[in-house]
Amino acid sequence: MDAHTAASTHIDWELPYDARRPAVCGSMAVATSQPLAAQAGLEMLRRGGTAADAAVATAAAMTVLEPTTNGIGGDAFALGIFQGEVIGLNASGCAPSAQLRSAFADEVAMPRRGWGPVTVPGAVSGWVALWKRHGRLAFADLLQPAIAYARDGFLVAPRTAQLWARAYPRLAEFAEWKRVFAPNGRAPFAAELFRMPDHARTLELIAQSEGEAFYRGALAQQIVDHAAHSGGFMSMSDLAKHNAQWVTPLESPFGSSTMLQIPPNGQGIAASIARGILEESAVNPRYCELSPDCADSIHLAAEAMKLAFRTVHREVGDPSAMRVSSADMLSRETLRGLAKEIDPAKAQDFNHGPPKSGGTILLCAADREGNMVSLIQSNYEGWGSGIVIPNTGIAMQNRGACFTLEAGHVNEYAPDKRPYHTIIPGMLIKRTATGAAQPHIAFGVMGGYMQPQGQLQVASRIEDHSANPQAALDAPRWQVSEGLALAMEPGFSQACIDELKRRGHRVTVASEKSITFGRGQCIERVENGYIAASDMRGDGQAVVA
Repeated sequence: MDAHTAASTHIDWELPYDARRPAVCGSMAVATSQPLAAQAGLEMLRRGGTAADAAVATAAAMTVLEPTTNGIGGDAFALGIFQGEVIGLNASGCAPSAQLRSAFADEVAMPRRGWGPVTVPGAVSGWVALWKRHGRLAFADLLQPAIAYARDGFLVAPRTAQLWARAYPRLAEFAEWKRVFAPNGRAPFAAELFRMPDHARTLELIAQSEGEAFYRGALAQQIVDHAAHSGGFMSMSDLAKHNAQWVTPLESPFGSSTMLQIPPNGQGIAASIARGILEESAVNPRYCELSPDCADSIHLAAEAMKLAFRTVHREVGDPSAMRVSSADMLSRETLRGLAKEIDPAKAQDFNHGPPKSGGTILLCAADREGNMVSLIQSNYEGWGSGIVIPNTGIAMQNRGACFTLEAGHVNEYAPDKRPYHTIIPGMLIKRTATGAAQPHIAFGVMGGYMQPQGQLQVASRIEDHSANPQAALDAPRWQVSEGLALAMEPGFSQACIDELKRRGHRVTVASEKSITFGRGQCIERVENGYIAASDMRGDGQAVVA
């Protein structure tokens, strides 16, 4: 350890004061949870690139700069609006063809480590698909910032360092993970210079081949060879037949706007169901007229969220296996029936089941032409499975852990099947009288089962209460989990907390605002430009020009 690195360990990284971070304004913008990655995206916008170019550059940089929550071996989803066209992209992968259900015959639940929960990584295919359809710059140029940070090194951000240290005890048993991500026998410190030469070479191959090396070339062969020698089932066929899928986003009312969500296999529909229940609730005053910080508002939204989770945990999985359509789940008749289950005076356990955790990054990008993207990518739980492909730096996701082994469930594990997915980008648009789509808000809140809850809360503060994006992100949040549990961040009044307890919620108040309640990003379209914001709970930054 040199003198400079040693000095950084003596810095107090706590933030004891209530810092008020303002939203930023400009004609183009990028927001994500790592400042250097946001600046990589802004660089592409300055060069004349589109929001798609900026999103790909930022996403690639994030696999290097924040490997604790995403990576080259993960999945990605994106929502966007380009010249009035609404787009959705599902870049999630399937379970290997040769890994049969019988592989888990002796398990009570899907494993979380090793090759068992590994599914085909889709993120790279998502970068390429988004760029091919809506990019303007050369694909290789988009990955250059990520390659440079991997090759030359970067200073580890404070909260990223915390997540790295937290993961080390769980993953140090994996020799290649330890060699690549903890070469000094420990997690790197905040502000320590960290290099990832294997990542640099891998990203160069992806850049030069426009992703072909990852799915049909040298990198694919390295993935398959390692699987064959270490108990995995991934084949060249599994990788070669994978493609990111363009999908039609789900649309549902959200105040005077329209919420977009990627359709299943993702859980984004949960946010739409919850909002739909609140729109149908026969209470006075209506939910959107209540203060977001009062007990009535939180109670109604928490109950709606539990009902939404009950629905998606029962019915969402690979679309080919689903028995109830998204349209039926979002029909007024269904939503009205769910709304009638809510007791305005009493919390209930709707048997919505245990929530699914996760670690994720989200970015938003917007260009001078009014195009916007919300993109999210993840290895699921931190680095994922613990499997790192030798000499590539590719950490393989454990997204298959989201399958269930319950016989007959729509999300029961099967080969060539996509699992239930927690990651969801977010977007609100405006529809004109003629039905034309106009950009409004690209946003999202990262973090497993917090994602639809965070989207519901952040979007409501902006849409229903005219909050600026930074205030909407900084506001205290609540979080439902199993049963009657309701966790709350500091910032709500004691009277509000006491009333929620009186109604039967099992309330716990966190000691501080933290990533437990998600990390959000947001860009809002205004006349002549954008307002952009990044969550105080992360290392991030919103940058504009």
